[in-house]
Parts: sequence; C-alpha cells; structure tokens
Amino acid sequence: MTMTSAAPSVFDAGLPAFKYSFTATPHDIFDDVRAAQSQAPIAIGPLGPEILSYELAREMLRDNRFRLPPGITLAAQGVTSGPLFDKMATSLLGLGGAPHMRLRKLVSKAFTPRATARLHDTIHAVVNELVDQVIDDGRCDVVTAIARPYPTPIMCALLGAPRQDWQLFADWTEEVFKAFNFQADVTFDESEIMRAWGELDAYVDDMVAARRGRLTDDLLSKLIRAESDGERLNADELRMLVAGFLMAGTDTTRNQLAASVQVLCDHPGPWATLRERPELAMQAVEESMRHSPAACIVPRAAAGDVEFAGYTFPAGTFVLVNTFVANRDPAIYDDADRFDITRDDVPPILTFGGGAHYCLGANLARRELAEALIVLTRRLMAPRRAGPAPWKSVLGMTGPTTLPIEFSGESAPAGA
Repeated sequence: MTMTSAAPSVFDAGLPAFKYSFTATPHDIFDDVRAAQSQAPIAIGPLGPEILSYELAREMLRDNRFRLPPGITLAAQGVTSGPLFDKMATSLLGLGGAPHMRLRKLVSKAFTPRATARLHDTIHAVVNELVDQVIDDGRCDVVTAIARPYPTPIMCALLGAPRQDWQLFADWTEEVFKAFNFQADVTFDESEIMRAWGELDAYVDDMVAARRGRLTDDLLSKLIRAESDGERLNADELRMLVAGFLMAGTDTTRNQLAASVQVLCDHPGPWATLRERPELAMQAVEESMRHSPAACIVPRAAAGDVEFAGYTFPAGTFVLVNTFVANRDPAIYDDADRFDITRDDVPPILTFGGGAHYCLGANLARRELAEALIVLTRRLMAPRRAGPAPWKSVLGMTGPTTLPIEFSGESAPAGA
C-alpha cells in the first residue's frame, strides 16, 4: 500500500527495539523496556510498536483511529471464527462506533458510584469471612485463600444473585474467562466454554424475567430501567453485559488484590501506615495499580493508515500500549519506581484504559480493593512473604500465581 503521509513508517524510523518471550512477566521485561523508554516514547517490541511514554499512551487510548481488535484474545489462541468468536466480537469490548457508544450511555446510567457504595457491608462481610478461615493458622496463600474467592460474591451481590447461587457464578466465570485470556499457550475446550456461557445466559434470562415483574435496587434492575434517547437494553444485550461484568469484574480484581497485597507485604512501612490511616486506602489502591498493576498491556490496531506522534502506523498495525512502563514514566512521576501510598496531586493512572473503552467498573474495582486492603491491614499484623511469588505473563491479566505469607496475629477484632 502506498503511503500518502510524509511521516515515516513507525517500522522504518530507527526506533529502539527489544524482545521478550510470550511467557515473560512484567518484572522480566522491565529493565529492557525502561531502557527503550529512556531513548524514545515508542519502541518496537516482539509483537509490534509499543507505546511507552505516559503522554503518548494516554493520547493513543483516547484516539478512535486505534481500536481494540474484536476477538483478539481468541485470535491469539488460533480461533478466528465460529460461535465463540462471534459471541466475543459482539461483546461490549468487541463493539465499536455508534453501537458501542449507545450501550455505554445506557450502562453508565446504572453503573454509578452510588450503585457500588451500597455494597460496603457485603464487601466487608466477604473479606472478613475469608480472613476468619486463615487467621488462626498465621499463614496462608493470599492468591487461593483470599484473592481468588473474593470478587465473585461481590459481583453476585451487585447483580442481585442469591447467595446459594454464588458458586454457580464462580464456576461459569472460571470456564468462560478462558476465552478472555490473551496468551497463546492457553488451551481450552470451546464447547465447554459455550456450555458454561449458555447456562449463564439462561440464568440471566430467568433473573430478568423475575425483575420485570418486581424491580429492585440491584444492578440488573438498574440496567432494565436504563433508558437513553428512548432506547432500552434488549434481552441479548442484558445477557452480554452481565457476562462482561462478571469477566471484567472478577479476574481483574482477584489478580490486582494479590498484586497489591504483595507490594504492600514487600514494603512493611506502607502496610503499617495503612493500618493506622485507613483513609489512605484509595491512594494505596492507585499507587499499587501504578507500581504493580495486574493489567499492563492494552492492545490496539490502526483502523487505517494513521499518523500519530510523527510516525505513520499502516492500516492494521498491531500496537501495544504499555501502561505498565507508562505508569512509571520518570517524566511524569517523581522517583517513579518508588512505592509510596502517600503520593498526591499526581496524574491519573492509565491502568483502567482510556477513551471510549475506559473501564466502566473502575469505581467498583477501586472500592473493592480499598475495602479489602482496609480489612487485611487491620487484621493481619506484620505480614511477610514466606516463599517465592512468581507472576503470570505480561501479555494478559497478570499478577502472582501464588503468594505465601506469614503474619503474627490480629491487630484489631473483625468488627472494629
């Protein structure tokens, strides 16, 4: 294809380059990516251009000329067609343009800070119950004992699913999320994912039918009520949104909670500070997501030949917005690699994305993480790592696969 722009192709501009394997963790790639960042705000990585500076990352996330490729997580695993691919491509993440904006307008009317604030008591009950199960042992694996089981009950309570069905949602989410994993080495049974997704859809249909006769204050009722320009959500859209909320709200939170606990355990000063000053919990969440995020990479593709930051990105160019290193840009953050939960007056982190696909559940995620950290720092004294905490690949939802810790006891009773 002939380039009409005078800007050089991003591939022919002599930009710094670096390599890493598809199984590399954020910690594995950091030194090489930081070195490239010190040379240029864009570099060529193993999958294509990577945006490394904070300013350009924020700009690209807001640029509608770069889009989230539909079904990209399945394509990375060799699946480019079929019923599962179609279902993914028509999800809220897969949609673009006017259809996407219509759904976001409708959903935003239901997904408000007030809607998540009412979950305070449920959140505290869930995390305290998990701590109760390990407090007498003086040790636990944070990933399996606390982080992994924590989000599903919260999402179920938000949607209005009864407690006796929480395990069903956990099982469905575990199976369906295999399709959302952006890693080429993950294997799955497509028929099993479609079976689980079909059971989830049927359950949601039953919930919707029950709500239409008696609306409540849960999220599903708010979605049914939501109206924009005379339009409402139809049954297919309600099913799709519930599945999307479960996927996005479960795996992200469980991985980020484990990552946040790890960085706090590795920095005992901030853990003690947060125990004494729980009002810093939201700042601790922001700082742990900046310093040790579970979501490090945002994929984009050029919708056409696009001139950006002085370079031409040919149509279809696959781009990774490396929010991990952008969130540690020394040009933006003072002593960027320092973990400091007292930082204030700093630019917003890029971990929740930006532009049209900015995370709808950002308020809920922040609240879930902050409230969990308040309980954990109050009840567990002087936690310390009791073994290695290896992380998953940076190309997907990352975070520790295991986080064994020991602690000396309870600093306050559960009800304090």
